[in-house]
Amino acid sequence: MSVTTEPHKSWSGRLVGLVAVLALVNFVVDSAITAPLVVLPEMLDHFGTDQAAWLNATAMLAGVMWAPLLGKSADIHGKRKVLVLTLLVSCAGALLCAVAPNIWVFVAGRMLQGASLAAVFLSVAIVRGVCAPRIAMIIVGIVTSGSAVLNIASRFLIERLAKEFGFQILFLVSAAVAIAMAICVHRVLPESLVKTPGRIDIGGALLLGGGLAGVLGYVSLGSELGWAAFGPLALLAGGLAALARWFLVSSRKPDPLIDVRDLGGPLVLTLLVVFLAAGSYQSMLQLIPLIGDVSGDQHLGYGLADQGSVALLLAAPGLGVTLGGPAAGWLAARVGPASTLAGAIALGTVVTLGMFLGASQLPAALCCGFLLGVTVGALGTSGFNMAGSLAPAERQGIVSSLVMVMVSIGSVVLNFVGAAVLKSTTVVVDGERTNSATGVFSYIGIASGAFVIAAVLAVLLVRRTRLSRTSASPGATRTSPSPDLEGVNS
Repeated sequence: MSVTTEPHKSWSGRLVGLVAVLALVNFVVDSAITAPLVVLPEMLDHFGTDQAAWLNATAMLAGVMWAPLLGKSADIHGKRKVLVLTLLVSCAGALLCAVAPNIWVFVAGRMLQGASLAAVFLSVAIVRGVCAPRIAMIIVGIVTSGSAVLNIASRFLIERLAKEFGFQILFLVSAAVAIAMAICVHRVLPESLVKTPGRIDIGGALLLGGGLAGVLGYVSLGSELGWAAFGPLALLAGGLAALARWFLVSSRKPDPLIDVRDLGGPLVLTLLVVFLAAGSYQSMLQLIPLIGDVSGDQHLGYGLADQGSVALLLAAPGLGVTLGGPAAGWLAARVGPASTLAGAIALGTVVTLGMFLGASQLPAALCCGFLLGVTVGALGTSGFNMAGSLAPAERQGIVSSLVMVMVSIGSVVLNFVGAAVLKSTTVVVDGERTNSATGVFSYIGIASGAFVIAAVLAVLLVRRTRLSRTSASPGATRTSPSPDLEGVNS
């Protein structure tokens, strides 16, 4: 197709088509990473195992390993080309899962599906490459959050199809959607005009990805297999050794996968904020169904099952995501991504604290669930917009991949920290072990504390960007544009 060098500055038919394709690409990510949770019990029964972490967390852990490699490849070889490759790899993984005769072949398929995680940040990088900064911030919000409504609707369809045809139907559907979107991406999206000369640091990618996967694998599997068990400890030791080796080697290479010497203070602050906040909201999303499954009649000090529709409680965050992403993009185009990110963190802090009341009151829980979804959408959009504004065009792929890595690491770490707290504070009720109020409120307290720390860092980030904007004003010695609206490498 013909490629225009002029960035989109306003809405047009071509831009609407591009946004629709990228939003559906992000639906592929949900079908590969989180949708299998709907059929998790069926998968456990089919493979005769109780190791839910192997079936569930493998794709996310593999995604962490894939992300830097695919991000760097996109900068060098073109974002559209790598996005198509990503979708094809995810399709192959889904097909392997659908026909897997045993759990180990299934896990290999999930590792291939993990590549789909790259579709999120590659979509963001593509948007920033073809759109002017102001409209790009709005479109990033639509692209990263627009599929949330589809995700809600698909849950009911998947549940019905799985009962009739088996859980394998989910992976066949995921494969079909992935291949369809690969074709659409190739036909509709323009290829990147800005590319980075260089080579792929395969060794560095394997060390970094393997190290992160090893450490997160310990966090993920330690709670089920035992923190002192040989397998998890071997993963931890191997992961730490790989990360140490990657850091030492990369700091000496002329063209490393990630140049740790040139990240810059604002980008480091952004990544820390995303890590803490993403982990906090993901842990709260994990807690909501656990609270909704307990009745207040059990007198545990929390519980919502006897107060109304818990299904509505579970749907509320999805609706909030749909609103939060585009709203954050709209605000970022007016006040800057740093201030919008700080606002999302402030909202998340208030909402998480509100769950102390929402744990036992359904109206408060519904409100908090919806606003938590708004936080999720706003945080993802603001994190990508902020990181993207700090990177030049030739580094959008790798910088956006770092945001996705931080989201993944934060999600895994705080999810399993919270799960460990709940597991260590259970009580026996009517002969069954149940989460205690101490565990539930401690869980909420940990998430709230992480949000508070993220809020402090977000304030520092706003101050740093304001100082940069002041020094970039006419008459100042620095002439770089403001990182709030223009791409710079701080």
